[in-house]
Amino acid sequence: MNRTIARRFLLCFCSIGFAVAVLAAAPEVIHVSPVSGANNRNIADALEKAAQYNGRPVTIRFRPGMYELTRTESFAIPYYISNTTSESEAPDPTKHIGLLLQSLSNVTIDGGGSTLLMNGEMTSFVLDRCRNITLKNLNIDYKYPTQVEIEVLEEGKDFLIVQVHPTSQYRITDGQLEWGGDGWAFNQGIAQSYDWFTDMTWRSWSPTENLIRTVELRPNVLYMQYREKPEVKVHTIFQIRDAIRDEVCGLIERSKDIRLENINFYYLGNFGVVAQNSENITVDRSVFVPEPGSGRTNAGFADFLQVSGCKGLIDIKNSRFAGAHDDPINIHGTHLKVTGFQSPGRIKVRFMHPQTFGFEAFVQGDEIELVDAHSLLPEGRARVKKATLINPREIELVLERPLPNKLLSHENLVVENITWTPEVRITNNYFSRIPTRGILITTRGKSLIENNTFYGMQMCGILVANDALSWYESGPVHDLTIRRNTFLNCGEPVINIEPENKTNKGAVHRNILIEENHFYLREHTTVAIRAKSVDGLIIRDNLIRFPEAARDSTASPIQTFDCEHVTIQE
Repeated sequence: MNRTIARRFLLCFCSIGFAVAVLAAAPEVIHVSPVSGANNRNIADALEKAAQYNGRPVTIRFRPGMYELTRTESFAIPYYISNTTSESEAPDPTKHIGLLLQSLSNVTIDGGGSTLLMNGEMTSFVLDRCRNITLKNLNIDYKYPTQVEIEVLEEGKDFLIVQVHPTSQYRITDGQLEWGGDGWAFNQGIAQSYDWFTDMTWRSWSPTENLIRTVELRPNVLYMQYREKPEVKVHTIFQIRDAIRDEVCGLIERSKDIRLENINFYYLGNFGVVAQNSENITVDRSVFVPEPGSGRTNAGFADFLQVSGCKGLIDIKNSRFAGAHDDPINIHGTHLKVTGFQSPGRIKVRFMHPQTFGFEAFVQGDEIELVDAHSLLPEGRARVKKATLINPREIELVLERPLPNKLLSHENLVVENITWTPEVRITNNYFSRIPTRGILITTRGKSLIENNTFYGMQMCGILVANDALSWYESGPVHDLTIRRNTFLNCGEPVINIEPENKTNKGAVHRNILIEENHFYLREHTTVAIRAKSVDGLIIRDNLIRFPEAARDSTASPIQTFDCEHVTIQE
């Protein structure tokens, strides 16, 4: 064989070998097609096949279509989830789960534009102790959302005539109105009002209050008579719900490297997507908005994204949030109250807020900070040797070293798990149609909020809190930049840094930079930024536009209290 032929043979052999290697390394694909009726088993079979790859990369690819998932065919598994329900509200923590991923690694679920339609009160997905999971190109919706919507067609002194949205189910028995679906029902609900003209929502009087009787004039058109009621504008839309968050849209539990990419969350159930005790979460090019053309104005029972006790990087970008009943994004830890010292190296702590308890808040090796609940300042640190959940409310912590005597006599201590405090990036997002705040953030990790637009928040656009006596949501901010955001018609103050320390013994937060933001203040609003208890606050190069009525106001648009080392350059 001459050299030219040998060289060509070698190149061909190497090319074939490279192609075989590439094919061997490429992820396997499991195809799923929609079936009529419930698709629970259909999708569960695909996940079981994915589990057989034992961590080798695999993609579950949905063929385009509608995949209905029913409550009756769902996985019923108990999960304790932060910020959801108390024991009295929901004694049984069982969740009814559509997609259940447990202990899976290197799996991509590619919806191909398909819709997962929940039928019944459900949790659409759970990722439990998973690694490197991507959910993408999906629509998530509910056939009969647990929030009902009605539009006022006519208004009188003691009555309303309303149009019921087609996805809102009701029944009338002896003149008494009840809303409901599979797994849920209520007749006394919390309401929020929506104005089409301004594209804003606010918490309001509920059309379920003081209701004497209801008459169906024709399908989905109701006459509602009241003992008394406030005046209501015609074409006002009421979004009505009960108060029980016994399911969530999604749960990411003890998982790592999770991506939610190009997902349309058209409705999120009784709570949003909750990530707890997880690491590295990315939300990219996703929308949390009612489906365009559906006529619905509301997409969520409460928060859209709740991040509790996580670490690594929380990266939320290029997404849209509109139509929640609470805050679109809330990132925090949990303060647990110290209730007893069995010995200097053994302490008992307790979940205090009624809606947060039962989950694994500590593991061996975690570092904790012991904090004065009134000043919110640290009193000491320790490392966990062993954590035992005594009951859903109480945890016993065995520490690597005994605590000093001064801590053993302290009566107002709480603990925060500071190992599980993330870095955060929230960039290039849009927030609207929110009755509360846009972003809540309390984490000591390096954080950036940049290039976002906040329209019509009824409260502040951004809240930096930290408390140990109310919601028990920790902790201090140590490095936060708020840059190049636009705030349109938000509540006052637009940016609010307000830790809930009851006594001032020093700054709670530190190193906060607020620069190059645009504030367009609405009527009766004069304060753009209010900051309390910060050491190292820089506010510079921000544009603040006042409403015409406030142009002559003497009130300062930037206010600080109990702060140190403050630089303000307007």
